[in-house]
Amino acid sequence: MESLNPQVSDIVDHLAYLRLALNLAKKSPPKPTNFRVGALLVSQSSDTPLLSTGYTLELPGNTHAEQCCLNKFMDSRGIQTLEELQEKLPMDTVLYTTMEPCSKRLSDNKPCVDRIVEAKKIRKVYVGVSEPEKFVEENNGRRVLETAGIQYEYVPGLEREILEVATAGHEKTGGN
Repeated sequence: MESLNPQVSDIVDHLAYLRLALNLAKKSPPKPTNFRVGALLVSQSSDTPLLSTGYTLELPGNTHAEQCCLNKFMDSRGIQTLEELQEKLPMDTVLYTTMEPCSKRLSDNKPCVDRIVEAKKIRKVYVGVSEPEKFVEENNGRRVLETAGIQYEYVPGLEREILEVATAGHEKTGGN
């Protein structure tokens, strides 16, 4: 039997992971004050590649999908500190999220890009859509991630569905 080579990520079905994240986003309650987003932590070197999942408002408080995903990973492994998280995440961890991670929060919560950067071992973020400028103008999540050495990759193909789910519960404006 042939062993998997380091290029296995080249043949990963990114759209399939993004669809799974979109299905998670559908579990988030529709509200006019947030986007419904789904997120996954994945490691190709793990026996089970899917490390954790999360969606907006899954956990108590004004929680975003990426925050829930990281918190659930920590809880499932008894991780109490950021240092432990940095130790326990596999080196090839990637994050799939239906929407660009936030770089600014209107609540007192830490922005998702800061959480991703602090985790240190998340090497790449796969995104379905950029964050619309509805709540925060000029989300610079991509720039923050790339400045920290984290690759950012847009995965095309589900934009319409992602935005439809993300904005459920928002007031519809103008248009035909």
